[in-house]
Amino acid sequence: MSTLALAFDLGGTELRGALVERSGEVVARVSEPTLAGAGSEAVIGQIIVLAGKLLDEHPQARVIGIGACAPGPLDPKAGIVIGPPTLAGWHNVPMIDILSRQFGLPVRLENDANAAALGEWRFGAGRGAASMVFVTVSTGIGGGVIADGHIYHGRRGLAAEIGHMTITGEGDRCFCGNVGCFEAVASGTALGRRATRLTAPGDGSLLRRLSRDGDVSARHVVEAARTGDAAAFGLVEAEAKWLGIGFTNLLHLYSPEVIVMGGGLANGFDLLAPGIRTTIDERAMQAYRDVPIVPAELGDRAGLVGAASLILWEGEPGTALAMVQNDEIKTGGPAGSREANHG
Repeated sequence: MSTLALAFDLGGTELRGALVERSGEVVARVSEPTLAGAGSEAVIGQIIVLAGKLLDEHPQARVIGIGACAPGPLDPKAGIVIGPPTLAGWHNVPMIDILSRQFGLPVRLENDANAAALGEWRFGAGRGAASMVFVTVSTGIGGGVIADGHIYHGRRGLAAEIGHMTITGEGDRCFCGNVGCFEAVASGTALGRRATRLTAPGDGSLLRRLSRDGDVSARHVVEAARTGDAAAFGLVEAEAKWLGIGFTNLLHLYSPEVIVMGGGLANGFDLLAPGIRTTIDERAMQAYRDVPIVPAELGDRAGLVGAASLILWEGEPGTALAMVQNDEIKTGGPAGSREANHG
């Protein structure tokens, strides 16, 4: 069997594990609901159990390390999960140290959106691009940036909180406390909230029929729009405009070769794409308008294969520059010599 990495994608709802080859192929996969309210020890215990299951079922696997991704905020260089809002009881958890001691293997940690970006860049819709912005539009909005062949981390790995760009001065308050965040107006949750306000239980609308007179979700909006429902189509047009405004900001900030859109709302990409493009053409400076906006290809595998590549492709383009330098410093390599010279 070829060289493999153990990969884990830790979400607030589901914990996924896999054995992944250098090619990005997922050889084996397991998952279970995350014990999100039980604290870090319980969840790390789940990771250990799933790893054991994968290794027991593939005893010939040559595993060279573990790549993991988790919700932010986290510090990938220090290997610490700082305090994700979707996981109760997590505060500065040294995840790399815990897993490396448990398994005796190198461990790398990455923000889940960055890992998904890396997966799409290496093996999916961003293949061949030197720079890419990945935007996941689902319950919230997250993202990751590949700049000149490397993940852009910023200070403490906190860069590219795309969902918290302020793009309007109005609307609902975001969970972060601000008004006008990209996430607050353009996420799948925001789309569902607008659809729920537009309709009422028992009004006979297709949106309420699809939701069985409960709250309307973004999925219901897309489903209704595909049938030609006028109210749903109007909601999709408004959603596309908000996404186009946010994407225009990303074009101006990062000047990527491509923007890749993932997340649950990407299932309606074909309906959203014309409005997104119209808004970009109206708002972006001329030099940025020819950048393609494309749907993600890997689905829920993106985080797993991106996390695995932190191990399998280490030292090659895609590895964070700061992480490589830190490792060289520890081993007295070239970066360490440069640090000494700078005194």
